[in-house]
Amino acid sequence: MKHIVLIGTIALTAMVWPGYSAAQTQQDKARARISNLRLASYVTSRQVEQLATDPAVRTKALQTIRRMGITKLYLEVYRGGHVVSSEHLIFTRDWLKDMNIDVGGGIATVPGGNFGVRQKGPLGWFNWQNKKTQRDLEKVIRMAAGIFDTFIVDDFLCTGDVSDESKAAKGNRSWGRYRRELLTELAQSIFIGPAKEVNPDITMIVKYPQWYDRFHLFGYDTKRLPELFDMVWVGTETRGRNTQRFGFVQPYEGFVNYRWLAGIAGEKIGGAWFDHGDCAEHDFIDQAYTSVLAGAAELVFFNFSNVMAGHPDHEKVIAQFDRLADLAAFVHEHPVTGVAAYKPPNSDPAGDMYIMDFLGMLGIPLVPVHKFPADAPVIFLPAQAAADPDLMDHINKARTRGAHLIFTANLLIASPDGDKLTRMVVVGPDIKSKPTRARLMQESGKANVTIDLESPIEGKAEPGNIVCTSGDKQLALLTVSETPRGHIALLNTHTYCQADFDAVGEVLLCPKPLGLLGINGSALSTLRKAFGGTAFNGPSCVTYHPLGPSGPGSCVLQNFNDKAVNVTVTVQIQKDKSNKFIEAFSQKPIPARSTESKNLIALDTVIPSRSRIWIRRID
Repeated sequence: MKHIVLIGTIALTAMVWPGYSAAQTQQDKARARISNLRLASYVTSRQVEQLATDPAVRTKALQTIRRMGITKLYLEVYRGGHVVSSEHLIFTRDWLKDMNIDVGGGIATVPGGNFGVRQKGPLGWFNWQNKKTQRDLEKVIRMAAGIFDTFIVDDFLCTGDVSDESKAAKGNRSWGRYRRELLTELAQSIFIGPAKEVNPDITMIVKYPQWYDRFHLFGYDTKRLPELFDMVWVGTETRGRNTQRFGFVQPYEGFVNYRWLAGIAGEKIGGAWFDHGDCAEHDFIDQAYTSVLAGAAELVFFNFSNVMAGHPDHEKVIAQFDRLADLAAFVHEHPVTGVAAYKPPNSDPAGDMYIMDFLGMLGIPLVPVHKFPADAPVIFLPAQAAADPDLMDHINKARTRGAHLIFTANLLIASPDGDKLTRMVVVGPDIKSKPTRARLMQESGKANVTIDLESPIEGKAEPGNIVCTSGDKQLALLTVSETPRGHIALLNTHTYCQADFDAVGEVLLCPKPLGLLGINGSALSTLRKAFGGTAFNGPSCVTYHPLGPSGPGSCVLQNFNDKAVNVTVTVQIQKDKSNKFIEAFSQKPIPARSTESKNLIALDTVIPSRSRIWIRRID
């Protein structure tokens, strides 16, 4: 009988929806907009058990679900040695379904107790080579597949094991190759295969963490796993960008990680996943907007215990849900565009690790791609591009059609064709990796900035170039060569390499802050110009996201500074379109002013601290 009553309640809500607002709950609103954006959360194994056994916890959970507008929960079956009984999983699943909440399953493959075998290495991961690990996990997967029709494998499908057992299995392969091949095989033999034997209709999801430039070292094969699994979820958990706890990860990383993996996964891409860890006020909501800008149609909050405990940004999520859903719907039709940044699957970054994140924070709208962007007008080629054996052929074809190219010094060092690339950028043949600290002299009133350069390449202070000083030498940060076949720029930066990680004992995340983010003024304008960017003008730590074929000038700008900033977007006048713009979140008009060019207008506006604006052309 309770099912009949519930169905009737849902039907009544649907019938009154068009003219209904006064009694509308946040969950009503969220369910009505699931096609644009879904809010979900992940319940760890201990809390699943609490939901199954404690009515008071269930009451609070339901209040939280309705207050936040959550319409789906993933129930974890195992974590850290704790296996939830099938009885508790079934009870919790059915209770949520009765509350009209969609339910999936999940697992965190980390060792604990007598479950599996812990790796020999710095992190608390499994030794996946060991048969006990494989048997214990397969048993849990078979149990879970009989309960859930959707199942997600959380972050830890990875290993850093260096035990004698793994060394023997590795043989002559590199650690990275061995781990990728091992976990790709096990993904099929202990996850996907057994699950589909029990439940042929189950949807199996792999969830990638956010440390995309390290995946290839610890077993995450970014080419094969999306082919094997039914869907792909992506971590966008950037947290606080100025703290050591989770690394000095920049907010743009969430955009890079999601868009790059979405390109690989194609139609299999699902949602974004971020957490509360190390998130002060604004950090949590920042993750939501960045995930939506990357294209996510589902946001998974990790974890539900943190959601129940509360966070200063939860009220922002509730208050701004319609803004997030509106933006998600628009981005679905008008994806963010920008400078194609090439990173092939499983590619090594050398000294360019996470470089895309930092350039994005400088207002350069990088869009990562996993295949060479054969038709792009501007192409960024960091060291990761060296993994493409056909790179030189691609570059020659791009030059023939006049594309603007930006190389990094690390690409020249890492590429087998480094000598040819060096000649293209007209620098000396002796480029070597020798990270060097240098000072960038900024205009009056601005503090000098210390920049990490990859190589001590001497440079000249000429138009289009950026030079730094080290002792009595002028060293190049950026050089630009204009040729009849387009311009070629060389960016000589050092972000991180393995030695930087080893120096502080870091394994996955950014080990230290970079002075690169201190670039401002004319140097920043020169850098953006080298990447083909003249439309956006503003300080560093403001990200710029042009929005698809929605008309020049339409974009989202995010201010990650702790003070308001003035920005200008320059737009080409369209004869056959409106040249009027609004801030789409507030629906307020943005006045346009004339410029020295008759073909351009400028949109001047202010972005409050830790906030964002959506500039949109109107008909």
